[in-house]
Amino acid sequence: MNPRLILIPLITVMAAVYATSAWAQDKGTVDPKPLPPLANPNDPKIGAKELFGRKVLPAAMPTHVLGFYAHGCIAGAEGLPINGDSWQVMRLSRNRYWAHPDMVALIKRLAGKAKKDAGWPGILVGDMSQPRGGPMFTGHASHQVGLDADVWLTPMPDHRLSREEREEMSAVMMVRNDRLDVDPHVFTAGHLAVIRDAALEPTVQRIFVNAAIKKALCREAKGDHSWLAKVRPMYGHDYHFHIRIRCPPGSGECEGQPEPADSDGCSAGDLAYWFKDSVIHPKPPKEPPKPKPPMTLAQLPAACRAVLAAPDAKQ
Repeated sequence: MNPRLILIPLITVMAAVYATSAWAQDKGTVDPKPLPPLANPNDPKIGAKELFGRKVLPAAMPTHVLGFYAHGCIAGAEGLPINGDSWQVMRLSRNRYWAHPDMVALIKRLAGKAKKDAGWPGILVGDMSQPRGGPMFTGHASHQVGLDADVWLTPMPDHRLSREEREEMSAVMMVRNDRLDVDPHVFTAGHLAVIRDAALEPTVQRIFVNAAIKKALCREAKGDHSWLAKVRPMYGHDYHFHIRIRCPPGSGECEGQPEPADSDGCSAGDLAYWFKDSVIHPKPPKEPPKPKPPMTLAQLPAACRAVLAAPDAKQ
């Protein structure tokens, strides 16, 4: 199905939903309501998320990545079809299944490999980027330039999910209750195969997983471990893994990251920090941290203004 076919009833999620933090497993809604128009969209103090979150379609511009993963936007993004032979997109109401064409092509390849190498019917795809990238109302600091994508660690079912299931179904928790290892009842060799297939993609620079998943991959991987250098422990990845690709060739205004170290990151010293009690069970701060002011349009690359002002691409 073409993404445009579901955009009209899914323009934006209710403002009340956006007022809370929406992580990967937060439920969506099958009956989203449009956000009200901004009283003064030209106010320089307004958060850029208010502007990018109201854009339903990509900019009618050549594909171009502007800025850093957590500080930028994208022109000419491509929508991942919400259904494929070996993938389905989740949380459609978020309208975050847009990305650079290289990422869309990678997800399609990975879905096919999951079917072949892991024996899964396919993959479930979570958040990629908004139609024009930029900061999101909820859930991510990154995913702003169309070069990030979340893949659920729950295999795709062998049937087409309903709208209700896509909004309300949760992925399976992969980490044991004590946070020290994966749950052996749910984490399988298939998970290793899918993450390895993603890491072996030449354009992939980093994959973020929970530290317990990294630990399990280090223990269970056979043969060449070099691909594990790309797999990095990170908070908040108990149910999904996060794929990040490099700046595409010719993207002079894309700001990349240094390459990961050559080490596979599997030594006891590499993993020790993540399993400290103070990290697994952090104490709440004595005083709640003050909320940071929202990122404004002026803080993004100047060319993002043109991306916002451009007409909608035809889908």
